[in-house]
Amino acid sequence: MPGSRAQRRIAHRERRRAARRQALLAVASAVVAIGATAGLVEAGQEERRTTAVPEPAPSQRLPPLPAVPVPTALGPGTPSSTTALPPAPEPSRTAPGASAPPTASPTAPAAAPAPPPRTRLFRHPRSQVLDWVRANPGDPRRPAIESRIATRPAAVWFAAHNPGEIAGQVRTVTRGAAAAGRTPVLVPYAIPDRDCGGASRGGAPDLAAYDAWMGEFAQGLGAGPAIVILEPDAIALSDCLTAPERAARFAALARAGDTLRAANPRARVYFDGGHSGWHAPEKQAAALRAAGAATSGDGIFTNVANFHRTADETAYARRVLAALGGPPGLGAVIDTSRNGNGAPAAGQWCDPAGRALGQSPTTRTGESGIDAYLWVKLPGESDGCSGAAGSFTPEYAYALATG
Repeated sequence: MPGSRAQRRIAHRERRRAARRQALLAVASAVVAIGATAGLVEAGQEERRTTAVPEPAPSQRLPPLPAVPVPTALGPGTPSSTTALPPAPEPSRTAPGASAPPTASPTAPAAAPAPPPRTRLFRHPRSQVLDWVRANPGDPRRPAIESRIATRPAAVWFAAHNPGEIAGQVRTVTRGAAAAGRTPVLVPYAIPDRDCGGASRGGAPDLAAYDAWMGEFAQGLGAGPAIVILEPDAIALSDCLTAPERAARFAALARAGDTLRAANPRARVYFDGGHSGWHAPEKQAAALRAAGAATSGDGIFTNVANFHRTADETAYARRVLAALGGPPGLGAVIDTSRNGNGAPAAGQWCDPAGRALGQSPTTRTGESGIDAYLWVKLPGESDGCSGAAGSFTPEYAYALATG
């Protein structure tokens, strides 16, 4: 019957999409750094989750798979054994179903990129590594972990779709950074269909809800310099979507960039550039262009939670930017948290041995077109083998600190 044939065609198409999704997950960049560690905080996530350890990828060029770690709440009233940030005022509320604040007209000229920040980067005072350092004064690993990891600035992740709360949580971080005269690194991570349904699945229920959430996120940016790492993997890991789904996601990312930059012209918004072991620069640039990176952003980020050497990422980022084209001022930031010894051997992605800390976070790289080296994933935060995904494991941290 026609109905039965249609149902069989739908089932066949769904099986093909599932197989394609599994293949693509083998080349996803690792976004296993969403725990609350030395400034790397998953903000506003109240439920506790664990994830299974995925099978290792067979190819040396394949990156680790994503995983969402045990979350830690962030915001006013959250207990912490570390120094508290100034309390944030009551966040503004957005009614369910409300749209994000208006963004620039699509026919308006693109805003010029904000100047790259040249202030010191912010270290969030609530962290697992600081808790461990304080709780273990006699541990022989403590001096190396404290001096080489705990004192370094790192990104703050916002991975929960939590309308009504997100503005206040972002504001808490940006006010703390402004009071310290430093630049925060913020990671909004709530795109719908995040991680193609993999271990880091989640995000907003739909793009309308995502638009509204991003509007609230932008309300907390303040007026000081800020670096926004917009949705790791959202572009590089998008081939699992249908063409219409991908186009809709890219349009949402462009709207997000416009919203963030309109809210704070001093915020630098970077779009997902993957990494040097993934897509060819020309392919990644084409996807970035479709997502509005050249008109709604200030540049690209690469190597998030991965291990590729800084020199390789610098060359790759420059090729992507060249293929992307203007406007002048577009730059790149590189995650250097664990790339001191480069990528591990084939099939080793989960807390691989023999890795080392990379370049310390800084906005003064000395490299043209490279705006910052950042620790987007915090060293010592497990991929899920040395400890639970996202948990701080001192033996892994010490190995990286002394590698």
